Amino acid sequence: MKVVLLAGGLGTRISEESHLKPKPMIEIGGRPILWHIMKLFSHYGFNDFIVCLGYKGYVVKEYFANYVLHNADLTVDLAKGALEYHATNHEPWRVTLVDTGAETMTGGRLKRVAQYLNPDEPFFLTYGDGVADIDIGALLAFHQAHGKEATVSAVSPPGRFGALEIVEGAVQRFIEKPPGDNGLINGGFFVLQPEVVGRIAGDATVFEAEPLESLARDGQLMARPHDGFWAAMDTLRDKNHLEALWASGKAPWRLWK
Repeated sequence: MKVVLLAGGLGTRISEESHLKPKPMIEIGGRPILWHIMKLFSHYGFNDFIVCLGYKGYVVKEYFANYVLHNADLTVDLAKGALEYHATNHEPWRVTLVDTGAETMTGGRLKRVAQYLNPDEPFFLTYGDGVADIDIGALLAFHQAHGKEATVSAVSPPGRFGALEIVEGAVQRFIEKPPGDNGLINGGFFVLQPEVVGRIAGDATVFEAEPLESLARDGQLMARPHDGFWAAMDTLRDKNHLEALWASGKAPWRLWK
């Protein structure tokens, strides 16, 4: 089953790093956040990826083209012009990298990779800048059980500020960034039937607008609430927060060994 990753945006709110690389290539713990997302899917047995490229897509291509080189011991025979790899650390991944245009919107990117999808099976779609401890297997089972065209993971975003729990004027405890107002938002991590692509007009189509709205109007969009960890890396502050979680050894999204 294919996993489509949207990795072509500019990342203007984290321009401190995105002026050099696409936002999905910004590193957490020495690895691109895109890698972390792929490791989550791979943990559940999904290893066939389609990456939608745009802004500075060549950075993503070079990363995967040289992945084995940078993750293995090797001997370089300069006389023969040959490389010999030792103790390679291979991921069981098949990665299709597709240039979907620098200015293409999210829906347009999905439409451009439709030729690489299997026409008779659902596929995953998610953004290249968010991590979570979502049970991908349970998400797929939920989608298959309801029989509709689309499933979205619904999450409660973290609050912007810490909160005080006060009883009779006395602070009982301080809660660091509790969830927001209990409203649920689109957390990405979609499961879609192939016919959903037919709802996308072209490059200018924002997937979160007419395609999702039409699915909702037609009763074809189901939501699976996720009450675990979820975080989007929109700003440098978000990046630093994720980096600190990883450095602590207790990153909630690290479900793999």
